[in-house]
Amino acid sequence: MSRYEGKTIRPTTEADSNPPQYDDLISKLLEGPCWIADVLPEQVPGDSDGQYFAVERYYLQPARLCTLRRRFAEILLRLNCYDDMTVSFDSCESWERNPDPEEFADKLVSMSGNSFLRAIFEAQGVMIDIEPDDTYMTVYDPESRLLDRLRSLATAEGLFLWSPSA
Repeated sequence: MSRYEGKTIRPTTEADSNPPQYDDLISKLLEGPCWIADVLPEQVPGDSDGQYFAVERYYLQPARLCTLRRRFAEILLRLNCYDDMTVSFDSCESWERNPDPEEFADKLVSMSGNSFLRAIFEAQGVMIDIEPDDTYMTVYDPESRLLDRLRSLATAEGLFLWSPSA
């Protein structure tokens, strides 16, 4: 055991690699408010004269998408310094608590096809989703302290944090 900031930190154990299913929590969070970490500072209006879809295709090019996902990985790993993070890359069939940082980042950057990332910060009651063909990540029901932290981390990575309901 080690101590950091007065809190006892326990090492990850084998039992941690098989956390309980989160079906009820996920259902609850999907109904609550969400925030978006994005390359854009706000939602683009449907009647915009700009070229949203052309710019989205630009960011979905493999090299740029990898760079963007690396930024998402950096944010999630930094959040994992404060709270346990449990992740699934396989439609919530299996979960891993506090994954190895390098393996996690590599898996997120190379995510493709039908897979998506779902990360749960159970102590905060927060879920973060990243779909394979999206240029943003969705944060469900963040409380104010995590939201402030997330806003700082997104800014540090050159991203914006906004709420679709704002």
